[in-house]
Amino acid sequence: MIRVWDALLRSLHWLLAVAVLTAWFSGHLLEHWFAQVHHTAGYVAGAVVVVRVLWGFAGPRHARFASFVRGPRATAAYAREVAASREPRYLGHNPLGGWMVVALLVAVAAAVITGMLFISDWLWGYGWLADLHEALAWLLMVLVIGHWAGVAFTGLRHRENLVTSMFSGMKRAASERDVP
Repeated sequence: MIRVWDALLRSLHWLLAVAVLTAWFSGHLLEHWFAQVHHTAGYVAGAVVVVRVLWGFAGPRHARFASFVRGPRATAAYAREVAASREPRYLGHNPLGGWMVVALLVAVAAAVITGMLFISDWLWGYGWLADLHEALAWLLMVLVIGHWAGVAFTGLRHRENLVTSMFSGMKRAASERDVP
């Protein structure tokens, strides 16, 4: 076993997951009965995104965006390998997973910003902003479900429990076919 995910990255991941789900449920299913819970969860999510972005430039190897955000050609090539059932196992994020990280961070940031603007004195109560915030929340849930599906698919394909890895930080060491 080898340590891949550092403690800060794992903590940020789970804190963001809790904050996003709390914000989503308190904003959608509870019909704003718990507005303060919703706002607090949004602020926590926003803070996590800021720290995660900074950690994406300053953190250890597998936390850095440069190690997992690949260009369009490399990502398309990886997608073709997945479709042909011959993709390599990545110790960190694979190219599709890397872009999912970016998409999730951008969607959370956009939802947080629109939520903050909606409750500001400047844009208080604008319907289009509320609609945009809600649309971003739904987009975020679609991305979360896609993330879960990707984790399940990749875990099954490479016979490793990625959820456990995100708790422990440990993964099976790379073989010669794997990408370290």
